[in-house]
Amino acid sequence: MEQELVIQRNEVRLVNYIIRRMLYAIPILIGVNLITFTLFFVVNTPDDMARMHLGIKRVTPEAILKWKQERGYDKSLIYNSAENGADKFTNTIFFEKSTSMFVFEFGRADDGRDIAHEIKTRMLPSLAIALPVFILGLVSYITFALIMVFFRATYIDLWGVVLCVAIMSISLLFYVIGGQFLISKLWHLVPISGFSGGLDIGKFLVLPVIIGVFSGSGASARWYRTIFLEEMGKDYVRTARAKGLSESIVLFRHVLGNALIPILTGAVVLIPSLFMGSLILESFFGIPGLGSYTIDAISSQDFAIVRAMVFLGSFFYIIGLILTDISYTLVDPRIRLE
Repeated sequence: MEQELVIQRNEVRLVNYIIRRMLYAIPILIGVNLITFTLFFVVNTPDDMARMHLGIKRVTPEAILKWKQERGYDKSLIYNSAENGADKFTNTIFFEKSTSMFVFEFGRADDGRDIAHEIKTRMLPSLAIALPVFILGLVSYITFALIMVFFRATYIDLWGVVLCVAIMSISLLFYVIGGQFLISKLWHLVPISGFSGGLDIGKFLVLPVIIGVFSGSGASARWYRTIFLEEMGKDYVRTARAKGLSESIVLFRHVLGNALIPILTGAVVLIPSLFMGSLILESFFGIPGLGSYTIDAISSQDFAIVRAMVFLGSFFYIIGLILTDISYTLVDPRIRLE
């Protein structure tokens, strides 16, 4: 009976913790929206946006006004002094364009396309490339780091660190261009760019996934190596060795288990990229995901799309932080959500 009460009490604490964190997320998202809104309109006013979209030959005061009215940019930005009461704040561009995002209604882009439909359509291609990079990368980075730690203070460890530094010192663009030239143009193993659904999707994803995993191996493996080396010097490792456990068991069972918290902390940073896509990889390989969608929106200065993508990125990052905090209680029983 007492054990059941403890379990119920922990469940209530967990629910209360999640509710508190979600409530904390609201002012954070409002602040992100306000900062994005301010930064965007400091660079370009609605009139500037209208001139860019209309083109030099068709720019007239009447055309600019019509363009702004069609997209709701003809109102005051944040404060409308011409209105009374609460309308001073509600009858503004910021309020009308930002509040709807909290129910995931993103409206239409400046070119008239529905943003929510574009996000739903492009999310799967982004996941198709980001999810394999995330999973394969995490497994390969941890494995490589464990091997270096297992053979620490040897030539394997030395040259492993040298390789990591060399990989992280080279730009991702070099790997992209080099991979396209060598594997696609010279060897003709996979297409240079493009995307296709169905069974043909693999040949378009092999090269960007390999490049995504390899380009991140240097910094990640070196970081995990540092974490494992720090764990190797703690008391529980010396105790395990004193009990006669082999080095492999100490490393792969005890050290790896106790290093899960920093591993989870590093992994949560990558969660938004699973949904938002990789900007460079999607752009260079012609994958119609959210990353290339964001790049195109920035190039065309489409504020509606940029605002929606920044909001989604912030939302997924907050969700990732909550999931990480919850997972801490699973991998380390010493941590409780008080």
